[in-house]
Amino acid sequence: MAALSRFLRATATAARGMSTVAPESSVIYPAGLAAGPNMGSSVTLVETRDLGERNVQWVFLGCPGVGKGTYASRLSQLLGVPHIATGDLVREELSSSGPLAQQLAAIVNQGKLVSDEIVIDLLSKRLENGAAKGESGFILDGFPRTIRQAEILEGVTDLDLVLNLKLREDVLIEKCLGRRICSQCGGNFNVASISVKGENGMPGIYMAPLLPPSHCTSKLITRSDDTEEVVKERLRIYNEMSKPVEEFYTSRGKLQEFDLPGGISESWPKLLEALNIEDSDHKQSAAA
Repeated sequence: MAALSRFLRATATAARGMSTVAPESSVIYPAGLAAGPNMGSSVTLVETRDLGERNVQWVFLGCPGVGKGTYASRLSQLLGVPHIATGDLVREELSSSGPLAQQLAAIVNQGKLVSDEIVIDLLSKRLENGAAKGESGFILDGFPRTIRQAEILEGVTDLDLVLNLKLREDVLIEKCLGRRICSQCGGNFNVASISVKGENGMPGIYMAPLLPPSHCTSKLITRSDDTEEVVKERLRIYNEMSKPVEEFYTSRGKLQEFDLPGGISESWPKLLEALNIEDSDHKQSAAA
C-alpha cells in the first residue's frame, strides 16, 4: 500500500513536469479463495502466499450508478480489505474548503470526468492514510478509468481480478435518478421502483427501492449531478472511455464480467457464487 501510494504520488507530480520514481510490485491474495467453475476462463488468480499477506487486490469497473460502491463495500467487509472509491474521494474534497473544491464542482456538475492528475493525487493521499493505519490489500472502485491510469496501476501492482459490473442503460438512468442522500447522516438510498419486462431476448429486471428509515425521510436530498442530462452525459463519456480499459484487462486475463440480474437481493448471492466466495451470514439470514 505504501509503495503504491508513493508511486501514484510521484506519477501525479511527474505529470506536472517533475521526475518519477521506480515502481515497487507486490501481489497478495486471501486464504481459501480460489478460482471456481463460475469465474470464467478469462481470469487467472494468483497463488496464495503467507497467511498474513493474503489480502485481495481487486478493481471494480462499471458505469456510474451501476452499484460498484454497494457491492465493493459488501465484499470489503466480507474479505477484510479497504474499499477505496475515487468517487467518494472526489465528493469528500468537494465538501471541503480545500483548493480543489471549486474546480471539482465545475467538472462534476457538467458530468465530465476528473483529470488523471487530480484522481491520482486524491488516491495517493487516501493510500498514505490507510498505510499509516496498517491497511493491506484493497478493492478499488472508480479507478482506473483510462488506459493511462490502468498502465500506471500495472506499473506498481499485479491485480488479482478486475470485475466489470454491467446493467442495461435504461435501468441505469432510472436508478441514478432515484438516488437520494440523507443530509444529516449521509446515508445513501434510492426511491426508484424499477420493473422492466423481458423482451427481445433480454431478461426482465426488478429492483426494489432502498427506502430510508423514518428519521431520514424528511432529510433526503438529490445529488446536484443526478439530473437526466448529466447522467446521460456521464454514461456517454464512460462508455466511450471504458472499452479500451476493458480490452486492456481482457488481454491480460484479468477481466471478469458480471451482469446484474436485479437488485441487491437477487444479485448479491449470484455475485458471491461467481467469485466462489461463501458468506455465512447471508446463508443464515436466507435460511431464517
